Amino acid sequence: MKISEIKNVLPSLQAVNFKLPDGSYVPQHFHVTEVGLVTKHFIDCGGVERKETVANFQLWEAGDYDHRLAPQKFLHILNLCEKVLGKDDLDIEVEYQQATIGKFGLDFDGKDFVLTAKQTACLAQDACGIPNKDQTKTAIGGCAPGGGCC
Repeated sequence: MKISEIKNVLPSLQAVNFKLPDGSYVPQHFHVTEVGLVTKHFIDCGGVERKETVANFQLWEAGDYDHRLAPQKFLHILNLCEKVLGKDDLDIEVEYQQATIGKFGLDFDGKDFVLTAKQTACLAQDACGIPNKDQTKTAIGGCAPGGGCC
């Protein structure tokens, strides 16, 4: 989900709810404690330099059970954050404290914001010798990629 999408959805909502990948919800008394710009500048295992930039929301809960973040207030926070985020329509990443800090993608199901699971991946699979899905299917059938038997 992008910044523009969340800004477009918020005015039509009665409440802001975040659903976790397992179907449970972040408690309604959550706070958005940070909205930031996160840039990751790195070199993948194939030696390619890469840069990724996302808008990051940090969700946190305290013992203030009567707290509710209204959609209008959340929209106001996002508008204030343009000073940091700029005008780019960035993808959103969400941090939420569980056993450790979890990082999630964000989607919307028409009623709730849905925290989506993020996965690690090798960005240079060809350089690491990781077969693509078609090659894996062939290898499972008894012929290894590059083995000359296919």
